[in-house]
Amino acid sequence: MGLFDGLGSVLTDVLQGKDVNLGAVATQMFENAGGLDGVLSQLHSAGLSEQVASWVGTGENLPVSAEQIQQALSSTQLQNLAKTFGVDLSEVPTLLAQYLPKAVDAATPNGMLPS
Repeated sequence: MGLFDGLGSVLTDVLQGKDVNLGAVATQMFENAGGLDGVLSQLHSAGLSEQVASWVGTGENLPVSAEQIQQALSSTQLQNLAKTFGVDLSEVPTLLAQYLPKAVDAATPNGMLPS
């Protein structure tokens, strides 16, 4: 699954109504995907450059839709995430669309990629 390995705990916590530590989730996710650069590279390649730039920057985060997430990920990645999280496949893109921008934002609090 690469890019989204670290989101397992956040989605499980969200579904259980628990508070989410986005900074910790972002750190784990980025370490599992070749660092923040690797994550952002994959998202850029999927056509989400404008959204990613807003998440990294200090301004307001542009939204990403569940449809965009679904297009950025393979059906295998989505199926694996659904299985890992114990949720219906149709819920995964919506959950990622909601929490991925926040995770990237939390990992870049000064509006810059960490060195």
